[in-house]
Amino acid sequence: MRDDGAFTYNGGKVARGETQNIRYGISETYLGDPVRIPVTIINGERDGPTAFLTAAAHGDELNGIEVVREVAHEWDLSNLAGTLVCMPVLNVPGFLAQQRYLPIYDRDLNRSFPGREDSTSAKRMAARIFDNFILPCDFGIDFHTSTRGRTNMLHVRADMEHAGTARLANAFGSHVIIASGGGDGMLRTEATAAGVPAITVEMGEAHRFQRGLIDEALAGVESVFAEYGLYDDTAVRWPGWRTVIDDENEKTWIRADAGGIVDMHYDRGALVHEGDRICTITNPFKDDNITVEAPFTGLMVGVLENPVVYPGNPLCHLVELEERVRRVVEREQSPDGDSLRA
Repeated sequence: MRDDGAFTYNGGKVARGETQNIRYGISETYLGDPVRIPVTIINGERDGPTAFLTAAAHGDELNGIEVVREVAHEWDLSNLAGTLVCMPVLNVPGFLAQQRYLPIYDRDLNRSFPGREDSTSAKRMAARIFDNFILPCDFGIDFHTSTRGRTNMLHVRADMEHAGTARLANAFGSHVIIASGGGDGMLRTEATAAGVPAITVEMGEAHRFQRGLIDEALAGVESVFAEYGLYDDTAVRWPGWRTVIDDENEKTWIRADAGGIVDMHYDRGALVHEGDRICTITNPFKDDNITVEAPFTGLMVGVLENPVVYPGNPLCHLVELEERVRRVVEREQSPDGDSLRA
């Protein structure tokens, strides 16, 4: 951000009080045509922080696209204190092909940050995004879904040992925060390392819009805006209960020990107790059923959607809850409340 309040990027600037919708070139196709990502920059009349919202770093993960678009184009931002940089589709080639990775050698854009201008095609794309639209920001939120064939309840992933990202994660107001630094090349990891605290929000499954999760994520964005002063007339939300999973022993991927067809007995977000039958794996004749039980009492953060597995394939992501939180969730999911049994 310049002294005059303008947001600048290589090739242009957005003055205070202005909004720009741009298609920014980050690469070229085999035919030499530009590969351009959509970017909306809203520079408020009043001073405040600069935040980025990004989605579709994996091209088939669509829920976050609608979150970012609605904030940029449907919210009343006339009294915004600060600047928003909204990038609903980072991985345009993957989005066009409706696949997770960049079609060029199946590179993962979300393992390519901060990028390099003299490196692979993926890292060149990442560098142009990172240098122009991430580094000028004060914090950011990167939206994802589970990979195809699985689904996640909405939760935040963040480095909770970093004060800036911990503040951001708590402000989002999700029930579950999974504490982790993230892998090398991830947008949130590299942005945080560069001085721009960032979190990942996981929500739902690939290849679709899920309205309930989109609305829940929008409420989280509004809460973050309240925490950082971009909005004056909103409040930071408290989700009612929260668990922070910061110990590897408190979470596990339960994997299939046999191949077959899966009958899942619980939905994402369900509380299961130790010994509960999570799912049953069967063969085509249903004469050799294998029961998979919960190894401990916990919350089903992620579950299988595509009901077929090889040995070793993930069935669900289970996280442990401390007793106080578990009692609250049990009350919520009691027969008088909501049941998440499939």
